[in-house]
Amino acid sequence: MPNINIQLIEGRSAEQKEALIEKVTAACVEAIDCTPESVRVMLDDIAPQDFGIAGQSVARRRAEQGANA
Repeated sequence: MPNINIQLIEGRSAEQKEALIEKVTAACVEAIDCTPESVRVMLDDIAPQDFGIAGQSVARRRAEQGANA
């Protein structure tokens, strides 16, 4: 049974998440010849202040980019 964990920065709509689950499931079925019913997809939303890139939180990077726009 494939278990797929995906971490996302908060902000995706319910529709986007549904599409992601659907497409990841389909890719898994195609790649490893399993049934869709056996695929489990877990999405974890992470707050922008709890996710860092290059030494800065995403919240800070976004704030600085907005200030420079």
